[in-house]
Amino acid sequence: MRESKTVEFKASVSGPFLKTVSAFANYEGGTIFFGVADDGAAVGLQDPVQACLDIENRINDSISPVPEFALTTHEATSTVELKVMPGAATPYLYRAKAYKRADSATVEVDRVELTRLTLAGSNLHFEQLPAENQGLTFTCLEVALQAELGLEEFNTDTLKTLELLSPKNGYNNAAAILADQSTFPGIDVARFGESVSVILKRATYEGASALAEFDEVVRLFKDTYCYELVKDVHRIAVEAIPVSAFRETLANAVVHRTWDVAARVRVSMHPDRVEVSSPGGLPTGISEEEYLSGRVSVMRNPILANVFYRLGIIEAFGTGVIRIKEAYEGSAAKPEFVITENSITVILPLVREDTNLTEDQRLVYDLLSPVRLMPAGELEQHVSFSRSKLTNILKQLISLGLAETRGVGRGLKYRRAG
Repeated sequence: MRESKTVEFKASVSGPFLKTVSAFANYEGGTIFFGVADDGAAVGLQDPVQACLDIENRINDSISPVPEFALTTHEATSTVELKVMPGAATPYLYRAKAYKRADSATVEVDRVELTRLTLAGSNLHFEQLPAENQGLTFTCLEVALQAELGLEEFNTDTLKTLELLSPKNGYNNAAAILADQSTFPGIDVARFGESVSVILKRATYEGASALAEFDEVVRLFKDTYCYELVKDVHRIAVEAIPVSAFRETLANAVVHRTWDVAARVRVSMHPDRVEVSSPGGLPTGISEEEYLSGRVSVMRNPILANVFYRLGIIEAFGTGVIRIKEAYEGSAAKPEFVITENSITVILPLVREDTNLTEDQRLVYDLLSPVRLMPAGELEQHVSFSRSKLTNILKQLISLGLAETRGVGRGLKYRRAG
């Protein structure tokens, strides 16, 4: 065993352990082992029973409110185990300060995090707080509800039903996010060429309803990754990246992000993938494994989630990851999920047929764009082998029906077959 986010070693019963008690109670809980050196070796305590009394008294006198905890003595090693349970009455303060764990260290929380702990302790979400602007309009939301649900009349009762308006506090932050002129951070989009130094388009969708911003970004995505191929006399619609996967990813980024920080959702469109990054890591109470399984859901913004659900933008609570993965069923390339303390990024690659290609064939195939025709000279810049070998591989991909050409001679160009 070693020190971690939920495990701490103390050679003796010293004052600083109370900061860690605060951190464990504020978040996932954890265990402190007394009489254990930093390297995990048991050094023992002179009087474990007295140590238990001392630990209990210090927690009761110094942590407010007092968290739930349990003490166990281990006679064989003369050590004491303190198990601190995650609490519901956050923040748990030591000397008027709240703490959290950063890997194996204990640090004081910042102002934003303290506010989050305070809201959680009151069983509230940021989206439930009263909006600063109470002169809100909801034309975009009204149109969306009429189109999806056939709503005939949109009024204050509708807003109350959606929990966007209360007689006591007026409009809340969720209402302000969905209002026609939102002041909350929007969505930042960049479309790149063959490298991040080539920016083809840069746009920020902000100042409008989150619903309108969502629709605009989906429209740009379709223009970039969806196209038609003409085969014989038929037009075939092609989605280089599944639209359903992107819609679900973007909806999750908007619905589950933290709204109390001045950061935008970022969408990076590359020739071979799209990346969607949302501010805020996983909500407290859900592990990375549970998130990736797609079967456990902790709502950071339940009011927003409910509106998006009613509008058919998200299918059901807690199924987003599953639906994203299902969109890539049959594709050799799969979505990736990168989770950090302050963000979640979903990477959606181009759909790729699961064919038995050699490593070099796969490299060239992945370089080909499904939309843009590319000359061999451009492809050659990204491979380590000769031009003649590249040409042979391109011919092989054409014979396998995985690539196609346009033009002749020096004007010959290649792209991925639809």
